Amino acid sequence: MSLFERYLSLWVALCILAGITLGNLMPALFASLAGLEYASVNLVVAVLIWAMVYPMMVAVDLGSLKSVGKRPKGLIITIIINWLIKPFTMAALGVLFFKHVFAGFIPPAQATEYIAGLILLGAAPCTAMVFVWSQMTKGDANYTLVQVSLNDLIMVVAFAPIVAFLLDVTEVAVPWETLILSTVLYVVIPLVAGILTRALLVKRGAAISDFTARIKPASIMGLLLTVVLLFGFQGPVILAQPALIALLAVPIIIQSYGIFALGYGWAWAWKLPHSIAAPCALIGTSNFFELAVAVAIGLFGLNSGAALVTVVGVLVEVPVMLSLVAFANRTRESFPK
Repeated sequence: MSLFERYLSLWVALCILAGITLGNLMPALFASLAGLEYASVNLVVAVLIWAMVYPMMVAVDLGSLKSVGKRPKGLIITIIINWLIKPFTMAALGVLFFKHVFAGFIPPAQATEYIAGLILLGAAPCTAMVFVWSQMTKGDANYTLVQVSLNDLIMVVAFAPIVAFLLDVTEVAVPWETLILSTVLYVVIPLVAGILTRALLVKRGAAISDFTARIKPASIMGLLLTVVLLFGFQGPVILAQPALIALLAVPIIIQSYGIFALGYGWAWAWKLPHSIAAPCALIGTSNFFELAVAVAIGLFGLNSGAALVTVVGVLVEVPVMLSLVAFANRTRESFPK
């Protein structure tokens, strides 16, 4: 993990401050950027999201799926937690906190958007950073690759239906056309582009790791510039309610530690080796926040509460995940050799 990645939360925090400052100093500029959209998709943000997501998709290796049946327990845990548990617990926490616990502090209309943002985070399991967490816990790199590849294929068909169902259940209007368009733009197209790029690199005998390392800075810059844009639009709200970020972070933090405990405990009960158990739990805990940010913007707009929640997810994720990596490493001896 590079120095820049390790302190990603700091860079995101600085971009938040920059966005709030610029948004208040140059509101006309941000209004112009918001107007650059087509079919509910902001063109500036679309370019930045593609810059973030494409390098991750190059790492997906469909050929690794041939070994899916050899050690299925870790995959079973990952799939069940990612697609049958995590989205629903995140939605439940959103309703609990924003409809009840924090109801006296947040207007009902904003609460609905915050719940929608949490749903988008919960339904978008990690794709890229899990490779970092796996490496830091001495995880099985090949098994992690199989998990991520299978997870991405499931995301193509499961993300939109799960999000639509949970938005409907929590009484949020479901703009189906925008949701499907966002899934195609930010999952299907980058995944196909990544697979084709990987195939071309393999054909030429080029190292895939070298290629992803060269384009990785564009991914990080896309993330940081997106954060500046989001908080540029959210500046007045943040200044009026400085405690809002802390309130939004509460259900995200509870969800992260709860999902990790479930996955890690399940892997321990099934006597999986630590090299599979740790990445298995961490992939369910971490979020594909790039996708969540993009879809939140497409569905609800750049200055929406849903978009704000997804960015808070970025701010919270790195320190939380580093604490869980440390815990996993300290408990390595509790698992079979």
